[in-house]
Amino acid sequence: MRVSVIIPTLNEAGTIEQTLSWVRQASACEIVVVDGGSDDDTAECARPYAGQLIYAPRGRARQMNAGARAADGEALLFLHADTLPPAQFAELIVAALADPEVVGGRFDVHVDAPGLAFRMIGGLMNLRSRFTGIATGDQGIFVRRGVFETIGGYPEWDIMEDLEFSHQLKRAGKIACLRARVKTSARRWQKHGVIKTILLMWGLRLCHFFGVSPTALKAFYADTR
Repeated sequence: MRVSVIIPTLNEAGTIEQTLSWVRQASACEIVVVDGGSDDDTAECARPYAGQLIYAPRGRARQMNAGARAADGEALLFLHADTLPPAQFAELIVAALADPEVVGGRFDVHVDAPGLAFRMIGGLMNLRSRFTGIATGDQGIFVRRGVFETIGGYPEWDIMEDLEFSHQLKRAGKIACLRARVKTSARRWQKHGVIKTILLMWGLRLCHFFGVSPTALKAFYADTR
């Protein structure tokens, strides 16, 4: 089973080379970088590492869907530009999908900053996800290509697209919650503050649960792509 890694980017010149270099060293899998109109050197930094560098309208969901259409793999891993997968991620995905009941899954997460607060953030994300079967994009969501196509890919929303996709994936079949950890950047929490960011994210999820539209929610969250 071939794994394709799909990475949406927007002004990620400071992080994308490290991510792609790590992915390339870890696996010979296909890498598809989908840029949403960066006005920095993201494309130039990505080009030496990416099997495909394509462009799509800005929006993480739109970019990931475009990357999935361009990819060749039977399994798709969607990775944020500031997130490093575990060293044997491709083998772990293939092993998880060897169970025919498994439609996809995600990894545990480690937030790459020292301190108890960041350890707790990662630990609570992992516990919540394991209990609910729902993942966020920070955790490296993977899926069988056929299942991705059947459920229609990511909803092309500006926010909450990962949670909605994860809900759809859970309805499609068994979810593999892998204990191997991706390492994701703490920059969002460091920039806006840990407490403020946690309250904001839970508030957005609660509003989404009660039916507030992603368009309305976007106004409250600056980190949309």
